[in-house]
Order: sequence, then structure tokens, then C-alpha cells
Amino acid sequence: MSTKRTRDSLNGGSGTLVYHSDDVDSPKSKRGTRKVDVNKAVGIPTPPTIEDLEPAADTKILCNLYSESVQAKIWGIAQIALNKSAPPILYPEYTVPGGTSYVYREFDFWTSGFFPGSLYLILERQRKFPQFTSPWPSSSLSPTPHILQWQFACQWWTLNLHQNSKLGTTHDLSFMISPWARKAWELDRDPKAYETLITAAQTLATRYNSKTKSLRSWDTCVTKRYSFMDPSLDFLVIIDNMLNLDLLFWAATELRDPTLRNIAISHAKTSQKHHVRSDSSTLHVVNFDQATGAVKAKMTNQGYSDDSCWSRGQAWAITGFAQTYGWTHEPSFLTTARECADYFLAHLPDSGIPPWDFADPSTTERPTDTSAAMVACFGMLLLHEALTAMGEPSPYLKGALHMLTSVCESQMSPEAHFHSKPVEIASVEHGVSSKAGTLEVDMGGGAETILLGATINNYEFAPRRWADHGLVYADYYFLLVGNKLLDMGIGGHFVRPWKGVD
Repeated sequence: MSTKRTRDSLNGGSGTLVYHSDDVDSPKSKRGTRKVDVNKAVGIPTPPTIEDLEPAADTKILCNLYSESVQAKIWGIAQIALNKSAPPILYPEYTVPGGTSYVYREFDFWTSGFFPGSLYLILERQRKFPQFTSPWPSSSLSPTPHILQWQFACQWWTLNLHQNSKLGTTHDLSFMISPWARKAWELDRDPKAYETLITAAQTLATRYNSKTKSLRSWDTCVTKRYSFMDPSLDFLVIIDNMLNLDLLFWAATELRDPTLRNIAISHAKTSQKHHVRSDSSTLHVVNFDQATGAVKAKMTNQGYSDDSCWSRGQAWAITGFAQTYGWTHEPSFLTTARECADYFLAHLPDSGIPPWDFADPSTTERPTDTSAAMVACFGMLLLHEALTAMGEPSPYLKGALHMLTSVCESQMSPEAHFHSKPVEIASVEHGVSSKAGTLEVDMGGGAETILLGATINNYEFAPRRWADHGLVYADYYFLLVGNKLLDMGIGGHFVRPWKGVD
């Protein structure tokens, strides 16, 4: 495939790039062109006012982003491990449909980094935005965990995860490492976290194949319909892998290593060509011939069908290409991210919550996927920042807030609360006095997750089908979106004064 960059003559060589493709089979050639003014790709956008955000944002609903319950849900799980003599080796993944308690996975499973990442997101809020995360000292509320308790929980829950950076058998290293290690480095300049990030990126790069021009995703894959058990015969690449490129770009920048950067760009271009269809929907799995780089087959592993659009896969594409644009400022990646986001919003039902697959023809109520909603929200916030920095209009903030409002309104689990029983303490100076005892969490009789309505996998041939449940990475991206909105100067509009505060 060759791509031409031409200056728009109508703009007098002002810096507007128009992308055309010579490859008639390229998805880009069928979608037309989109102009991107690279001379405007700098600047800090002005945060919108609350009037700008209405009616997409309902502040009475979006205050749930920063509620006491959000902190309590995370702390309620974290504290289970804090009084033990050894750090965790099992990490929460999901709640069984209809159940309330987390089911855990081993530390080397791909989702292990999301709960510790959630802890670090709460710590980040405490550090950067204390006015939005804690009650005033005069509040009648039971105290929340001290910031040092959050910090210890972050360190305790990640102690056994550093070793995952050397796992050469998985492509999910960014999912496993970045959510917590990037924050550990950014917030505390933790040298061990930094070393772990660098090691993970270098390990991930070993999965790159110069013939397929991509990183191998799964070594093997088994469903009730097909089986791939020999990595020497098949080279499987999934759209989810776009989210692992951020780790490569970060490490490339830190090390000034063009090889890591080029691997990430090459993979993004391969997914851009083979995972994104002409209508900007995405497919899940591409199987390459690793000797020639030719495509052998395209299929789904978690969607409704090979030709359908699995909503979380579409969300991975939005965020992955938006992140790739953020590192490269390559306009074609911005275009792809926008077109994937446009597809997502155009196929969103009136409820504002995506179904697990946009093409599921069920006449009865389709399972939702709040994890897809939250990943897509985050990607759309990245798109909004990119466009407003160039002085261009953006529909993506309102699109993200529409989904976020819908999720906060109908898919929050019962509220959790902090509480403590008073204890009597005798002292020489004060005699017997009453003090707050051990801080505990009441989960509200509901799920241990913040959100409900997620779907791990509803593919009819999947070995394990779960729908309508809580999911650790739905919660992680919910928290990430909340922090991103605070960073953008928007989240403060949605913060409700804590109960008990005048």
C-alpha cells in the first residue's frame, strides 16, 4: 500500500494535509479523505463550561464518578489482602452473572494489572485532586482511608506483578503492567516500576514479526468452532493488541529507541489495513501466514459472527488509534480513530449503552457491555483533546458524556459506604475517650464491582460465555475516564459536595 501526502492547494500550502491512497483495496480509499491541519496540532484546549456540556451531561448523575461508593468499592477489595503476611497472588477479574463476589485469577493472567491500576487511579485523585476526593475534616462522615494507606495498598498489591514483565508468551504486557507501573513512576518515581515498564516493552517487542509487520497476539486459540494449537503454522493478531502499543511508544521515548517506535507504528498500520473494514467497523482476529505476511483468515473470537462488529473490539480500536496518533501525530491514525468512533456513536442504541455486538440481531434484549462503553469513552476523550488542540470542532466529548451518563444512571451497583465502630481508649491526659475504630466497608448488599452490565464473551462457540456481570476492567476504565475528565478541567463540574459537608 502506498499513501500520498499532498498539500491542499486551496489553502495555499498552509499545512493542511490530505491523505489519498493508491491501493484500491485499502479501507482508506473507500472512506474518502479527511483533512488534518498539522500546523494547529499544538495548544491547550480551554475547558468547557457546564452550559457547554448540557444536555449531554447530567451533573446529578455524573457525580457518581466521584462518589464515596467508588472509593469504598475499591478499598473494600484492597483491604482483604492488607492484613496478610504475603502480598496477593490472585487478582479480581469478574463477578458471576447474578452474583456479587469477585472471581479471581492468577497473577500472570492478562487482567491482573487492572485492579492495582484502579488503586493507583484513586491514589492519583488523592494526590492531584484532594478537593474532589475527601470530605472536609469537619464532616460528619466516617473517615476515608488516609492517603498513606492508599499508597501502601498500591505497593502491596503490585509486589508480585513485576515478574510479569518477562513473560514472553503473551501480548498483553501493557494491560498487565502499564495501569499500575506507569502511575507508580509518574506519581512516586518508583525506579523498580520504571525498570519493569522498560523490561515489559522489550519483552513485548520480541513478539514482532517482520513478515506480518505486527506483534503476535495469541500463541494458541481454541473455541468450539476452530482450534489453532501450533504457533509455527498460524500468526494470530487481534484488535485488542492496539492497546499494547502505548507501552512501546512510551519506552521508545524514554530510551530514544527507534526500533520500539517503528514496531508500534508498523503494527498500527497493519491493523489499520486488516482489522478496520471499509465502513470503519472492526473485525476481531486476523490469522497471517508468518512466512509471507499474507492473510489466511479473518474471524471473531468474542463477537456475534466473523462479519459483525464486537463493540469492545471497536472501542479498543478507537482508543488504540487515538493513542497512536498522540505519539506520532500521523494524521491517518487520527482519521481512523475518528471514523471508528463515528461508527460506534452511529450504532449506539437510544439507551446510550452499547450492546456486546452491534450486529447481534436478537429480538429480545441484547446483553450490554459497559466495558466497551468505558474504553470507548476514554478514546473519545483523547480524540476531543486532539481536535480541540488543533482548533477543530469535536463531537466526541458529548458522545462520551452521553454514554457515561447512561452507564452512571442504570449500571452502577448498589452503593458502598465506609464505616467504623467507635472504640474506647484510655489515656493519662484524657481518661477514657471514644475514637474511630477500624475502617470497614459495607458493599451495600450488591456486587463488589462499581459497574454492572459488562460482557466478557458472548460468542456462541466460546468455551466460556459470560454476560451481564461486573468486570474489573470496566471499573478500571470508569476510574480512568473520571481522572481524565479531572485533568481536562471538566470533572470538577460533576463533583457533588460530600454528605455532611456544609
